[in-house]
Amino acid sequence: MCPGTSTTARTRRTDALSPATRTPPTRRRPHRADAPHLSNHQEEPAMRTKLCTTAAGLAGALLFTAGCSGASSGAGGTTADAAELKLTNTTAKASGEAATVNWLVEQEPGSLDLDRQGTTSGRTVLANVCERLLQLQPDLTTEPQLAAKAEYTDDKTLVLTLRDGVTFHDGSPMTADDVVWSLKRHARPEMSESDEYEDVDKITKTGASEVTVTFKEPSALFMKALAGDAGIIMDRETVEKQGDDYGTPGQPDACTGPYRLKSWDSGSSITIERYADYWDDSSPALTKNVVFRWATGSALVNAVSTGAADGAYLTATGPAAVLAEKKGVRAYYGQSTTAWSLSPTDSGALKDARLRKALSLALDREGIAKSGFSGLAQPWATPVGPGAWGYEKAAFQKAQTDLEKSTAYTPSPSSDDIAQAKKLVEEAGAPAQPIVVASDGGESQTVITNAVRGAAQKIGLEVTVKTVPPSQYDEFFADPKAREGFDLIAVDWYISKADPVGFYDNGMSGSANNWLGYSDGDYDALVKKAQQTIDDKERAKLVIEAQSKFADAAVWIPLVQVPSVLVLGEKYTGPPASMVSLYYPWAADLGTKG
Repeated sequence: MCPGTSTTARTRRTDALSPATRTPPTRRRPHRADAPHLSNHQEEPAMRTKLCTTAAGLAGALLFTAGCSGASSGAGGTTADAAELKLTNTTAKASGEAATVNWLVEQEPGSLDLDRQGTTSGRTVLANVCERLLQLQPDLTTEPQLAAKAEYTDDKTLVLTLRDGVTFHDGSPMTADDVVWSLKRHARPEMSESDEYEDVDKITKTGASEVTVTFKEPSALFMKALAGDAGIIMDRETVEKQGDDYGTPGQPDACTGPYRLKSWDSGSSITIERYADYWDDSSPALTKNVVFRWATGSALVNAVSTGAADGAYLTATGPAAVLAEKKGVRAYYGQSTTAWSLSPTDSGALKDARLRKALSLALDREGIAKSGFSGLAQPWATPVGPGAWGYEKAAFQKAQTDLEKSTAYTPSPSSDDIAQAKKLVEEAGAPAQPIVVASDGGESQTVITNAVRGAAQKIGLEVTVKTVPPSQYDEFFADPKAREGFDLIAVDWYISKADPVGFYDNGMSGSANNWLGYSDGDYDALVKKAQQTIDDKERAKLVIEAQSKFADAAVWIPLVQVPSVLVLGEKYTGPPASMVSLYYPWAADLGTKG
């Protein structure tokens, strides 16, 4: 599927992290894409497939019309085999400049202030505009960025040495005061990254180019967070001058990246332009302007296949499968942390773990992968994809394989699995009322909910599928009242860091994403200890033990994992294919083949 790919990555000027503090590889694809933010949590479900768009701005600007058919997830093209996909971190290095590239995102961002609204579309744009103290690389390692050095002087003290010569896009220098202010802004309770600062005690300026962070207790994840949205540095003066208008159409950005925000024509397009005075002149950006418009489904497929759009990062596999077959288009697949799961709520019969396990036993994950995701998904036994295995990969792979071999999470159910599931239902007692499963009507969701209904029927359970508009579905992730009356909700979730512990806090007592109300003191203690354990090998042991408890209780019911997808017009190359595109300046690598 990925002919001509290369592992050559763009080299950016960096200094070394202190050897004692080099973090395991990390990536950010956290928050719910183009939907209400989940407050005080470090990851959110990814964008769900939408079958149609009313992208008037796209249609008008690119001069094409699209309907609601032919390119939704699972539609058209040859069914792929996820196990045989060639995964690549990067595409071949570009050698030629491009004046203007037209790029698609799946929805118009609601805001370009990621503290207030973190979305996949917003991050795809701002990855090129705003920079972090540390930077994720295409191979998912972490390197210094606005911090030239990051070093723990003890297990509760992190010293950040700032890079000299960095300027914001208005020409003013980045100072230690700006860094302290930015980190404290992220830490405010109402901001989307506040959970990353829960263990932080103080943030202080300790030198002209030095900031020190002290912790209440050791944190294995904070350095990783600084490579995500919790590490974005902004010009205090610009943000405070704009007030509540910051991040809205017509306002300039307050960042330091290789591109600056040129314009935002609400409802139509966003344009970024190469910043001539960018501080890092070691590898100039090749593309001068990037124009973002928005489309999904057949509108997206038509735009890319006709050349009206030059590329896109996709969260829906259907368009990827279709575009991979189109002449003049290349599809690339990268590592991902994204996995689809079923999340039970506390509103009905699925509070009984026996019924959750019975349903999991009867589910045909292979069928879901092939029918709902054009074969690009892979049956999966954990609620986080393999891109999260940034350390101790062999240990996490073995744990995944062991779970797949267990009857509750097998790719396809055997007759023995069905018999065991029926026995569990008999023990628990079939509920008097049907189990209500939510769907937003998208192709992948429809396949999943039909699979749930079919599995339930085989084991003596009755399921009702209730379809709601996507906007209402989005509310499930922000408002507990919106979930009332629903027993099971399909979620596509990605995490912000290459560390599974970044997911498993969702199962802790009182977690906003623990819709089931699961509570186990031993589990809570395991996750908390893992979060505080710096040693990778020891942390992996703790995470795997917590993962086993999570699976035994069927807190979520994992289904499939999906790769990151990049599609490009054939004359372009350069950007990464991995999920790092949300935090790394991919447009600076984008250019022509020469």
